[in-house]
Amino acid sequence: MARIPTLPATSQEYNAENERVSRRSTEQFLQDAFVQIDNAQNKSDKTSSLSLRRFQFLLMGASNG
Repeated sequence: MARIPTLPATSQEYNAENERVSRRSTEQFLQDAFVQIDNAQNKSDKTSSLSLRRFQFLLMGASNG
C-alpha cells in the first residue's frame, strides 16, 4: 500500500519554503491520483483489467440463470 504523505505543520509566520513544499506536495499528490484514475479508466494495469474481466464474467453467468 502506498504511503500517504503528510503536510508540514504551519507556523505563525509566513515561510516561503514551507509554501513551496506544501504546493509541490499537493501537485505531486494530484498528479499521482490522476495517473491512477487514468489507468483505471483505460484498464491499462493488470489488476484493473483482471477485475473488470471477472466482473463481466460474473454478470454473464447471472444473466443466464
